[in-house]
Amino acid sequence: MTRSAAFFDLDKTVIAKSSTLAFGRPFFQGGLINRRAVLKGAYAQFVFSLAGADEVQMERMRAQITAMCTGWDVEVVHDIVRETLHTIVDPLVYAEAADLIEEHRAAGREIVIVSSSGAEMVEPIGEMLGVDRVVATRMVVAEGRYTGEIEYYAYGENKAASMRAVAAEMGYDLADCWAYSDSVTDLPMLTAVGHPTAVNPDRGLRRAAAERGWPVLTFDRPVALSARAYSPRTPIVTGAAVGVGAAVAGLAWYARRRALRLLAAAPAPAPPALRRRRRGA
Repeated sequence: MTRSAAFFDLDKTVIAKSSTLAFGRPFFQGGLINRRAVLKGAYAQFVFSLAGADEVQMERMRAQITAMCTGWDVEVVHDIVRETLHTIVDPLVYAEAADLIEEHRAAGREIVIVSSSGAEMVEPIGEMLGVDRVVATRMVVAEGRYTGEIEYYAYGENKAASMRAVAAEMGYDLADCWAYSDSVTDLPMLTAVGHPTAVNPDRGLRRAAAERGWPVLTFDRPVALSARAYSPRTPIVTGAAVGVGAAVAGLAWYARRRALRLLAAAPAPAPPALRRRRRGA
């Protein structure tokens, strides 16, 4: 029997924020970036939350973050990300996305996250969600440190090419596969499958979805997985290289934990009832 899969973008599709931009404040509190960088990151997050990020913004973000990460120790980053993952990301997961992943899993489809964020962030998120495979950005590493060069950038047409490679390896029929994203920059990803869906789409993707008759979903309930009756299935298939966004996120939170280690974490509020609202473009 031919197998099929559901491919998910990450930011604003599975989680409620940009995983690369979410950690400006703790990064500043740890003394790793200056106030100007914090303000720029906060503004970028605000713009991203309203309208998404176009190609120019994505390229600018990529260049800034790779420059910032250059020289950082890879093993330290891996350890930090694993230690802080649930504090950072767990509360950001859309309940609707978790439900949709479960629906695809129940239908016998494999789950693949395809994200331009860093591999060492996306891979643990994938494990937390119980997905089968992750495709994510990877940076070049030499002598245990980031060089500032990108080995693979999971963006635009690269996402679609990786999906085709995964499909060939795993025996997926892409015509019988699903894909979900919020950004017009992911049109190659969405058009690669037979069942594309726009999730929280930016203006460009909303227009493209209307023109093509694609369904549109609105996800607006980030609820911690720990508050849900949710259990991951199996470890994911991952690569060993390190990516961009997780380095920023991990070191930022490590600095914050060192600075604020004597403070007790506030308990998370009880989540509201879960729901998913479907509407047209």
